[in-house]
Amino acid sequence: MGLRWNHYDVAFEEFLRGRRTPYVFVDERRRALLDGASLKSIDFIVYSPGTTNLLVDVKGRRFPSGQRPQGHKWENWTGAEDVPALLQWEAVFGEGFRGLLAFAYHVVHEKHWRLFDELFEFRGRRYAFFGVWADDYLEAMKTRSAGWDTVCLPSREFRRLRVPLRELL
Repeated sequence: MGLRWNHYDVAFEEFLRGRRTPYVFVDERRRALLDGASLKSIDFIVYSPGTTNLLVDVKGRRFPSGQRPQGHKWENWTGAEDVPALLQWEAVFGEGFRGLLAFAYHVVHEKHWRLFDELFEFRGRRYAFFGVWADDYLEAMKTRSAGWDTVCLPSREFRRLRVPLRELL
């Protein structure tokens, strides 16, 4: 069983179910070993008929971030190991699979709902889902915090690379 307590993962899973998209929810309690090295787990394997199958790492973010309504809107940071791990999973699964960072935004203020073409409502919350291919993220990422070992995309690059998840399913 995976991290079913994480509302972002659970909402993402329900989004897939609602679209009748086949998927596997990955057990994250144990890291995989690949060539003797520990490899960060993915969250979902998503089978996408007619397109590339997805190896998904879900990144839950508030929209806007922070406690105030005017907080940063498009947080897209991730752990520095996440993108290389997705690319390693691509190599393991082979042709027909591609690593994707899926940003699950919990849109917390009603005034921001109009910014989205589609919102997914689940358990009284509204979410917007966007994906960025792992290889594209790798090319454009910048260090966000060396101390926290995190990376991110500059806002302009994120806007250019993000795709509404419904377009990938």
